[in-house]
Amino acid sequence: MKIGVIGGGAWGTALAQVAAREGQPVRLWAREAEVVASVNERRENALFLSGVPLSSSISATDDLDDLRDCGALLVVAPAQHVRAVLGAVDFGATPLVLCAKGIEAGSRRLVGEVAQEVQPAAPIAVLSGPTFAHEVAAGQPTAVTLACADEALGARLADRIASPAFRPYASTDVIGAEIGGAVKNVLAIACGVVEGARLGQNARAALIARGFAEMTRFGLARGARAETLAGLSGLGDLVLTCSSTSSRNFSLGVGLGEGRSAGELLADRRTVAEGAFTAPVLREAAAEAGVEMPVTEAVCRLLEGAAVREVIAALLSRPLTRER
Repeated sequence: MKIGVIGGGAWGTALAQVAAREGQPVRLWAREAEVVASVNERRENALFLSGVPLSSSISATDDLDDLRDCGALLVVAPAQHVRAVLGAVDFGATPLVLCAKGIEAGSRRLVGEVAQEVQPAAPIAVLSGPTFAHEVAAGQPTAVTLACADEALGARLADRIASPAFRPYASTDVIGAEIGGAVKNVLAIACGVVEGARLGQNARAALIARGFAEMTRFGLARGARAETLAGLSGLGDLVLTCSSTSSRNFSLGVGLGEGRSAGELLADRRTVAEGAFTAPVLREAAAEAGVEMPVTEAVCRLLEGAAVREVIAALLSRPLTRER
């Protein structure tokens, strides 16, 4: 099965490398002409994943039509661009494995719901978990959730991309896998703020725990399963991205915690801190579902320009309550 990868950033390139194991064919679509040239001519994505030699079985293109002959597509375009990218070409019944994490602004739809709307004939799967692109591309041990309502299709997809160093764990809870990935991006910003404001390790651990409670409440309200949220695509991904500057969202939070503005921090970023776009949408979706998410609200206020000390004081002065 030839795999197509839509998105030539670091994560898309790393997944192309995973799918190209043992010389299997992979077609990588990138918007940037320099990425296409770098992959095809130098066997490297110098723009987004420099220093990682890429398999000779990966071919890059800037024409989405070139992916029509692929047996499955890994969709790695940023969440806010998935509708436009997938709406450009009709891929028919080709399975779409969604690897972006976020909620679409305006519609408040999960990426899977967006994909199903613009590609109604396509089976949908979600790949999510604790994954830093540079580690995956380097062949370091990684485990992910691969969620698909069609268990047989999910098994075929898992077999195609699995290797001793890349282990997909099967699930049928597509919504849960998506929500874990989307919410953890927002919580990673909050943990970065703790780091940047020098609030200590106790505060970070507390924030991860309370953030996970928020993720769980919201996920259950949207139909996710608790075991999915406690697995690789939920808690696992949350722990990773809340503890390392390799996380774009965590790094954004560090800057906010140091007192820099969101506009300044986001202006010169070549890569996307998806949580900055997800946070206000998540706040709206939580309000619609009647779910309380104070950490998410705090992140939104910081992105809107509120002072760090003011936002932290508001969180710490909330009424005491039972743990839930």
